[in-house]
Formats: sequence, structure tokens, C-alpha cells
Amino acid sequence: MKFYDRENEIRELRDIRERSRETAQWTVVTGRRRVGKTALVQTALGDEPYLYFYVARKAEADLCETFAAEVETKLGIPVGAGGVLHFAPIFETILKAAETRPITLFIDEFQDFRRVNPAVFSEMQDAWGRHERTAQINLVVCGSVSTLLSRIFRDYKEPLYGRQTAMMTVRPFRTDVLRTILRDHAPAATNEDLLALWAFTGGVAKYVSLLMDAHATDRGRMIREIVRESSFFLDEGRAVLVDEFGKDYGTYFSILSGIARGRTARNELEQSLGTKIGGYLTRLEEDYGVIVRRQPLLSKPAAKNLRYAIADEFFLFWFRFVERYGHLIEMRAFDELRRLVERDYEIFSGFALERWFRERFLESGGLTRLGAWWDRKGENEIDLIAANEIDRQATFCEVKRDASRISLATLRSKAKAFLASVPEWTDYRTSFKGLSLEDM
Repeated sequence: MKFYDRENEIRELRDIRERSRETAQWTVVTGRRRVGKTALVQTALGDEPYLYFYVARKAEADLCETFAAEVETKLGIPVGAGGVLHFAPIFETILKAAETRPITLFIDEFQDFRRVNPAVFSEMQDAWGRHERTAQINLVVCGSVSTLLSRIFRDYKEPLYGRQTAMMTVRPFRTDVLRTILRDHAPAATNEDLLALWAFTGGVAKYVSLLMDAHATDRGRMIREIVRESSFFLDEGRAVLVDEFGKDYGTYFSILSGIARGRTARNELEQSLGTKIGGYLTRLEEDYGVIVRRQPLLSKPAAKNLRYAIADEFFLFWFRFVERYGHLIEMRAFDELRRLVERDYEIFSGFALERWFRERFLESGGLTRLGAWWDRKGENEIDLIAANEIDRQATFCEVKRDASRISLATLRSKAKAFLASVPEWTDYRTSFKGLSLEDM
């Protein structure tokens, strides 16, 4: 699949490179694994020569042999006649060279220096402090374990705390870009196919690319590509999250599996697991960004009727089907697993459709409030409320796969109940929308 979108990010990375010719720049590129961070940086900076270091999980001396060869090839500077065993002298050599010419250094999987030699971070801080005022260096680092990467630069106890001059977060493809990608590969694709692509990938570049390259452009072919022996997708949730969670991944997986099955309240999760999980929920939300806390729109921060949701579409699919039915994969019962996905797909994709329209509203801008609402008794629930408090207007939305099942009269009744609890909105201009597959 060709490279799509990222025009703003490319422009920003190139602007930073220009600034580095006057002032040293250290950019940290974050984002969930497979979102396309490396491809973005290489596309943005590939119009000029740059140094590329990939921090593989092996001995520091072996890494440095590769890094030294890159420096000698690209810069024409020999690094250590007898071989270099540590990263510090290589970094020092690059910074010194950057005092006479502009240099871009891109370090991929930067957080894995912690496994190779944690002292690297202190050594880099020392060298950077001595050269940052004189070096024309454009240093870009990124990594796939985003929590570790963020901790390295945002934890005041870490030697590189605050050293970055910019921090960029790479996000999944926007909904309009996802639509363009699908139509480029399958001009006759339907909204049902687009919803499937969103529900299975969430717009994560690697997953979208794998499906498009396999010509899996409709719902059926996507399911067959995902659920088959030797499929990349089947072990992906474990591969991505075990690195993030570490040895406690079992408890985190149990919580996420519970949320994926519809246990969205803390008490429901604790009852099913038989233990308190407050600390785990906090870390899943604040440290890992895997779940989000949902509260009724405009409810007080301490409101008790909150719900938890998995923030990532792919992880939601993976825990809902792959982790839950892992025994079928072990038995190589792929036909049976595909039948289960097909059986539950309409309900699963109905919730995905709500999140699709939420993203659409976010991307459209012009809003100050966006969320869902439900009352304590569970009698009234509104899928989406989009409001602009400056213009004093609000749009109430009901989302259904099938447009014929939408009742605007019922939606108006629910909105009346909501407005009764929010007196400051009583003079708002209100509108009501039914959103279905037809409106994607």
C-alpha cells in the first residue's frame, strides 16, 4: 500500500529540521505500535541524507558496530580504529561533526536502550548538554512501547527529563483518509465494507496496509484474512501489549477481556475477577492509554455511573474474539472462529459505528462538547451529543446500523430528559439526527 496522508506531520518534521540549522532540536515521536511512526519519519526526512540507528535488543557492542558503519558511510568519519563498544563515543562524534554541518539522526526503538544499557540515557544527556548550543543537530527518536518512551522524557527522575524540544503523537488514519484508502483499492466498496475496515483496524496503518495488500476489501474477505492459520493478526494483541504491561499482563488481559464482553462498570469487573482493580484501571487509562473513562456528558467528575471502554478498535476486536476464543485457535478451528465473528458481527459493528461518528464529529471541529449521555436508572440514553457552547447549539444523535430502526421522536423525548437535568442549556438551539450506515 502506498503512503497516505500525514501532510501536517511531514511539514512539522521538515520545519523542525530547518530550525535545527540554528538551534539543536530533539524530537520525540510517540504513538501506538504499528501506527506508522517509522514510515512517517523516513518519508518526511528522506528527501535529504540522514543517519538511521535501529536499537535492536542485542549487545551494545554489536549495535555500535552497525552504528559506527552508518556514521562512516554517511558522514565519512571513522569512529574508533579498534572498534567501539559503547554508544557514548558515537553520539559524541556525531554532535562534534554537527558543529560544522547540519546532521539529522533518527533513532528507532529508542526506548530499547533501557534493555541494552540504561546508562546510555545519562551519557546522552551529558553530551547533549555540552553540544546543544553549538551543534546543528536534528535528533529524532521514536519507539513502539510508547509508555516507556513517554516515561523517559516526562518522568522528572529520568536523566532525559525535559530534554526534548518537541513531542509529536502519530495517530491512526482519520475517517476520511480511511475512506479514500478503501475506495482506491476497491472503487465499488460499500459503507458496510468501510465500517468493517474501521471496526477491525481502527485506522492503524499496518493493519490497513496488510488487508489492502491482501485484497481483503470487503467484510467477508477481511474476516477470512484476519482469522486464518498463520495470520499476523491473531497474535498481534499479545505481541503489542505484553511488552507494555510486563509480567502483570494476565490481570490486565482479564480486565480488557471483561470490558470487551460488556462489563464496563468497575463493580461488574471486580465481581467477575473477584478482586479490587482500581490501580489496574488507573494504569490502563493514564499510563497505557488502552482504556478510556466514559461519563454522561456534563456529569460531575465524581459521578458514579461511569463506564470504561477499550480505546483502540483493533484491541476491542482482539479481546472480543481472539483472546476470548483462543482455544479455537489452539485447535486450529478457524472455520468455527470465523462463524462466531460473523454471528456477532452486527452487534459488534453497531458499537463501532457509534465510535466512527464520534471520530467524524471530532475531526469536523467547531465543537466544545462531545459525548454520550445516560441517566442513573438506565431508562434514557443518547448515543451522541455534539454541542458548541459559544454558539449555544446542540445536536442530539441516535446511531443505528439500520436507518429504519431510528426513532427521532424517541430521541427528542430522551433529549428532553437530558435538558431537564442541564438548566443552562434550556435556551440552546437544538437539532436531531439519525445516523446509520447510509451516512458514513
